[in-house]
Amino acid sequence: MGAFATNGKQLSHLSDGVYGLDPSLCFDDDGRPRRTGTVWTASAHIITAVIGSGVLSLAWAIAQLGWIAGPAVMFIFSFVIYYTSTLLADCYRSGDPVFGKRNYTYMDAVRSNLGGFKVKLCGLVQYLSLFGVAIGYTIAASISMMAVKRSNCFHASSGKNPCHISENPYMIAFGVVEVMLSQIPDFDQIWWLSIVAAVMSFTYSSIGLSLGIAQIVANKSFKGSFTGITVRRDTIKSPPTESRTMKRASLISIFVTTLFYMACGCMGYAAFGDLAPGNLLTGFGFYNPFWLLDIANIAIVIHLVGAYQVYCQPLFAFIEKWASQKWPESDFINKDIKFNVYGFGPVSLNLFRTSWRSVFVITTTIISMMMPFFNDVVGLLGALGFWPLTVYFPIEMYIAQKKVPKWSTKWVSLQMLSMACLVISIAAAAGSIAGVVIDLKVYKPFKTKY
Repeated sequence: MGAFATNGKQLSHLSDGVYGLDPSLCFDDDGRPRRTGTVWTASAHIITAVIGSGVLSLAWAIAQLGWIAGPAVMFIFSFVIYYTSTLLADCYRSGDPVFGKRNYTYMDAVRSNLGGFKVKLCGLVQYLSLFGVAIGYTIAASISMMAVKRSNCFHASSGKNPCHISENPYMIAFGVVEVMLSQIPDFDQIWWLSIVAAVMSFTYSSIGLSLGIAQIVANKSFKGSFTGITVRRDTIKSPPTESRTMKRASLISIFVTTLFYMACGCMGYAAFGDLAPGNLLTGFGFYNPFWLLDIANIAIVIHLVGAYQVYCQPLFAFIEKWASQKWPESDFINKDIKFNVYGFGPVSLNLFRTSWRSVFVITTTIISMMMPFFNDVVGLLGALGFWPLTVYFPIEMYIAQKKVPKWSTKWVSLQMLSMACLVISIAAAAGSIAGVVIDLKVYKPFKTKY
């Protein structure tokens, strides 16, 4: 079976069947091992990637806009993301939606529908975005780990000790864990990690939401103003068609994430008003019960461990595929070393995969230690990746695939949507860059303490 998984000629070797099974039960129409992803596993992957610890900063975000504009903006962007996701789902196959050529990755879809320079542009933006997300997740995880330590310190000293600690040891610890997990060869093999991470997302989001509601009850009022502060990878099985499954998964995951975003953001703002912290659980909007805060922050760390892999595995696969095609005769890149590990059975080790993935994680960890600005880094990453990957390319691919006539009502509407999102992304990026510049004025490399 190992040969079948590597030479891409599975079906031609199965004329007599494998272990008495019909080949069609083992492989898909393109000769690859049969995909097992469902609408639920796809939804779990999306939720794992989307509901990050940034959800806990939404109270602060809504505080900037107020009760009217804040929720309205969240709802509008949820709709935009769902709509462009449905456009992207239609681009999974080129030509016939059921039997057409599969586009295994986002870049494959861009290559099939747009081609030329736009493929390179897409790759550059996509993989730089994934690299940036890895940095953001490392920062976020270290802040949550420090929050556990500081919460216990505050409790032990009854609030008398300021409990200043460095984030560097926690970033290094997170990096060590990711180095080990990054050695998992394929995205399919980490489905369980996505499920665990998705559960952790709900755990800490629910705790943040509950604490916000409790604070509102304690305040006996809603705080805030109406105007703000005063002044994937290819794993889905068919039938049903992949596009239908992806659309359902997008609907489920975006509905769930929007519900949590609205609830966490609005309840946090109602609890703290214009003084809402940048992160409800690590910015010490709450101090007690400290054990519940510890559970929430531990859940954040576990979630980010999984989300890091969900985002980085496609980048790992891209680089390894490129290197294999560039140097097909290299044993360092293409040869697997097989050996037995007690308790785990046979293990396959690829020297290039081990080396480059380890270097990648070490690099993101070092950069995170150099620029530990959570809110501004997350805001900048979101602004830079949102328009091209979520709006521009899905719209352009849909127009090309469906042959939407230029200057038709639909074409003009899609272009207006794209341009509006571009303007918003530029404004958001400018604000985040300004924040980073302000942070750098008082920053000392590798010496940041909280």
